[in-house]
Amino acid sequence: MRPADEPQGRDARERAFDAFYASSVSRLIGQLYAMTGDLAEAQDVVQEAFVRAWERWSELDLDSAPEAWVRKVAWRLAVSRWRRMRTALAFARRQGPPAAVPPPDPHHVLLVQALRRIPEAQRRAVVLHHLCDLTVDQVAAETESPVGTVKARLSRGRTALARLLADTELDPRKTGFSEVRHG
Repeated sequence: MRPADEPQGRDARERAFDAFYASSVSRLIGQLYAMTGDLAEAQDVVQEAFVRAWERWSELDLDSAPEAWVRKVAWRLAVSRWRRMRTALAFARRQGPPAAVPPPDPHHVLLVQALRRIPEAQRRAVVLHHLCDLTVDQVAAETESPVGTVKARLSRGRTALARLLADTELDPRKTGFSEVRHG
C-alpha cells in the first residue's frame, strides 16, 4: 500500500466502524440491559466492548458476526464486574461493621468554618504554617511565593481569623494562635 492510500483506508475503516456502531449500539445496550437488569451497567459494558472492538477492528471478521463478538465481550465484562463486586462485598462482610467515628471536635469545626471565610491564599499559608508546622521559608517554597508575600498572607490571615474567632473558644487572645515562626 502506498502512503497516499493509507489515509483513505483508515477513513474507510473508521466509516465502517462508525456505521457498525450506529446500527448496533442501541440494540446491544437493550440486550445487555435485559441480561443484566441494570441500564447503567449495560451502557458501560457495551461502550467498553465497542472500545475493544475498535482496537481489534482490522482483525474482526466483518462477514461473520461482529455484533455477536461485541455482545459476548460486553457480557464477559459484566460478569467480571459482578465477580469483583462479589469479592469486594465478601471482604467487607468479613471485616465487620466499620468502627464508630466520633463527631468532629467543636474547636475543629469552628476553625474550619473560620478558615473557609478567608481568602484561599491566606488560608493555605495559615494552614501550612500553623497546622502543618512549616516555617515561613518552607511555606514560601511550597507555594512558590516570595517570603515577604507569605508573611503578608500570614499576617492578614491571622488578623481575619482573629476577628472571626473573637469571643469563641478559639479566641487568639486566649490560645496564642498569633505566634509567628520564622526560618
